[in-house]
Amino acid sequence: MIVLFFRSLFIISWFLSLLYCQNQENDSLSLNKSPKKAALSALIFPGGGQLYNGKKIKAGLIISMELYSIINWYSSADLYKNYDEGDNSKYPLPKYRYLEKRNKYVWWIAIIYIYGLIDAVVDAHLHPFDDIMNDDIYRSSINKKERK
Repeated sequence: MIVLFFRSLFIISWFLSLLYCQNQENDSLSLNKSPKKAALSALIFPGGGQLYNGKKIKAGLIISMELYSIINWYSSADLYKNYDEGDNSKYPLPKYRYLEKRNKYVWWIAIIYIYGLIDAVVDAHLHPFDDIMNDDIYRSSINKKERK
């Protein structure tokens, strides 16, 4: 039941991310992206900052990794909570291993979330980098000297 909930949450978030990207097409014409808006988008949901910056594939990867970690965290927590000490043949691992796996996935959830936040802010800062690097540096320096 919970796995179905997370799967439907994944589908809904993916659909909303595609709609969000389509609405951002007009905004992507501007030269600079705001790191503050990227950070707020990343804080709202994982991958939101990447969607704000126009990085659809990276956003999909972050959303997918986050949901995968949440699903595995829940299943490990459920196995640990409902572990039957009398019938060990149903479980391939001892009980303490499910506790370790649950804790490991909590760490992964936090790491992916923080990575998405930092990546969104850095990407927003570096958004005009390609446009700046495509300019002819030699000609722009000559034009500046001629103006003086």
